[in-house]
Amino acid sequence: MFRLKENNTTVKTEITAGLTTFLTMVYIVIVNPVILSTAGIPFDQVFLATIISAVIGTLWMALLANYPIAIAPGMGLNAYFAYSVVGNNGVDYTVALAAVFVAGLIFLILSLTPFREKLIIAIPDNLKHGITAGIGLFIAFIGLRQTGIIVDNPENLVGLGDLQSPKVVLALVGLAITVILFSLNVRGALFIGMIATSIIAYFTGFLSFNEGIVAMPHLPEGLIISNPFSAIGDVFQHSLYAVVFSFLLVTIFDTTGTMIGVAEQAGLMKNNRLPRARQAMLADSLGTSFGALFGTSPTTAFIESTAGVAAGGRTGLTSVTVAILFVVSAFFAPLVSSVSGLSAITAPALIIVGSLMMGALSDVKWSEFDEAFPAFLVILSMPLTSSIATGIALGFISYPLLKLVKGKGKQVHPLVYIFAVLFLIQLVFLPH
Repeated sequence: MFRLKENNTTVKTEITAGLTTFLTMVYIVIVNPVILSTAGIPFDQVFLATIISAVIGTLWMALLANYPIAIAPGMGLNAYFAYSVVGNNGVDYTVALAAVFVAGLIFLILSLTPFREKLIIAIPDNLKHGITAGIGLFIAFIGLRQTGIIVDNPENLVGLGDLQSPKVVLALVGLAITVILFSLNVRGALFIGMIATSIIAYFTGFLSFNEGIVAMPHLPEGLIISNPFSAIGDVFQHSLYAVVFSFLLVTIFDTTGTMIGVAEQAGLMKNNRLPRARQAMLADSLGTSFGALFGTSPTTAFIESTAGVAAGGRTGLTSVTVAILFVVSAFFAPLVSSVSGLSAITAPALIIVGSLMMGALSDVKWSEFDEAFPAFLVILSMPLTSSIATGIALGFISYPLLKLVKGKGKQVHPLVYIFAVLFLIQLVFLPH
């Protein structure tokens, strides 16, 4: 079924690779509920919704595309959901999930057409890199605020927190442990760092397990979106067009880029093309749509899948292993709930993931001002406005404007001009 011999691999190698990938990305079942619960969604709801969306997306990738790529709710998109869509727009989380669902449906349709690939080609590379780096900076800033390392400052908006505070010290110790593990190339460094910090927190009295460790999985609210037509109506009623577009845009870039990167590392690309690309691209769109029904932000292909590829994973059997392990993790909600309640344990993961995403800065053409400034505007505005959508909008507006001034208007794809006008209308005339 998985053509193991054709891909020069074995069952043992694939299972080992799946375990490796799972350990590097299992932090998402802790961090995602932490972030989305700040938007009002019950923790247990997000916890199980995260696992459901990961299992659906990853199994589709495994069984239909036969790739060792895992799918789960993406970092950055969850922060955008909680702090920008719900926080800045003042909408209920059910309305925000409706926007995710609609974005997932559009994503699904685009994945069945060549438009998705054309859109990726149309968007300037420097804007893509700027969006990735900006989201990374935003995520890291959230992590620093959650730990108390960075606090409010009446004179300068933000300032350094109390480094003698026991919780701040615990967060710094956790961050140091995880950074050291990363620097030593330890697989599963984020997850192991959380475990080590949890052990320290437990013996210093910061962490307790009053609700036990294991429990039957449950969804407190069942299906949050039970009527798809109502979800579409909510998007129109609250004018969440820019939100849907931002979810769509970031997910398209993030997922497609990750898929290509993992496939190249695994040697699965054929003549610079990804075989079974359409089946693979349906995985994240399905995960996003089903995840929204249960209560989580959009899914994406996880770059941590490269860890499994490095361990020898070459087929969908690796992904099946990941999906099975996610199912097993569903029975440990009380343990995850206790750990996630202490930001000192989870925030270091946000800071480090943010630093990894900042690597995109090296690909920005800083020597060309008309290329560099729009990317800079995206990167700067995301954390300062607490809005990924605003950062994307400013980048898309400034890029074609600078190109026109430089007499390079013909180099800009017509779709970018369309997006620029839409974003300008959204920023000036629509509430945000």
